Amino acid sequence: MISIKQINENDIDLCYELDSNTISLWSKKQWANEFKKDGTKIFGLLTRNVLIGICVFQVVLDEAQINYFVVNQRFRKKGFGSYLMSYLIKKCEKLNLNKLLLEVSQSNVIAEEFYSRFDFSTVGIRKNYYKDGSNALLKEKKFNNKIM
Repeated sequence: MISIKQINENDIDLCYELDSNTISLWSKKQWANEFKKDGTKIFGLLTRNVLIGICVFQVVLDEAQINYFVVNQRFRKKGFGSYLMSYLIKKCEKLNLNKLLLEVSQSNVIAEEFYSRFDFSTVGIRKNYYKDGSNALLKEKKFNNKIM
């Protein structure tokens, strides 16, 4: 059974553990800080009550920024990431947001292909942004909000 639930500070250890075993982006302190940011929502993707994916996004006015998105390597290429992204997009549409933003390493071809499937387009580049010297691609997905 697959489910998505909003997770909270009580799950910092689970978030840190999944991060450490995948992309090693944040320290435990950075995870704690994410839970304190205004407008930040953190969703966990679970199968059989085991956390296999995380999405952290922050809403600012009429936009949202994905700050973190990962699926455990053992569950990649099986539709779990698409399930989580589809959930996030529906959430943004319900919030009547105009766009969803993210950044991804230019060297992460698999992630870039993944985001392209969801109609994210490259709108900018941050040169030498990552520790390894790779550029960050700024991606954007616009929503066609209907005015009623």
